[in-house]
Amino acid sequence: MKIAMVASLILLVTNSGSAQKYLFYLHGKIVEDQGAAAESPYFGGYKYEAILSAFRKENFVVMSEVRKPNTDVKEYAHQTAHQIDSLIKKGVEAKNITVVGASKGAVIAMYVSTFLKNSNINFVFLAACNDANFGAYPDINFYGNILSIYEKSDDIGESCLKFRNKAASAITHYKEIEINTGLQHGFLFQPIGEWIDPAVRWANGNYE
Repeated sequence: MKIAMVASLILLVTNSGSAQKYLFYLHGKIVEDQGAAAESPYFGGYKYEAILSAFRKENFVVMSEVRKPNTDVKEYAHQTAHQIDSLIKKGVEAKNITVVGASKGAVIAMYVSTFLKNSNINFVFLAACNDANFGAYPDINFYGNILSIYEKSDDIGESCLKFRNKAASAITHYKEIEINTGLQHGFLFQPIGEWIDPAVRWANGNYE
């Protein structure tokens, strides 16, 4: 993310106070490739702005941007972690910060968790895990409050239990939800209640 966005974050903290809840949304790869109005021949349109709006309606300060094509996951994760550190230094409690990542964005979010090593930050990983990712990213270690959501019909995103078991001692709270919409990987293209609602509850500290 851009340095200018860090400045805007600091301004938001000054104006809103430390009790405000902040949510970083990291979109899927198709938005990198095509932009905010991305369209898949298999899953339809990616409702990027509608997803942001859904979280704003829940009173979160939502931080997000359309990443450049071929964004490096580790580099972007470091940038996001830096922004989160800036919020915390300005008085925002870690428990009031949530990172929601979808598909490639979820891999980035997993690295944000790894880099920050903060037990109180909330993370929601959508369609994040599979055997290939577990092998490709051996340095990922979960920290914090982790919610994994995946779709039963999706052949890309699966259970995150391999990552969870690897880093069990560093995880404060962990929950995994399998939804069954029949939308395959396209479930994360739109702000449906099956994943938005549990993500909102998690971001509000409901870890049940």
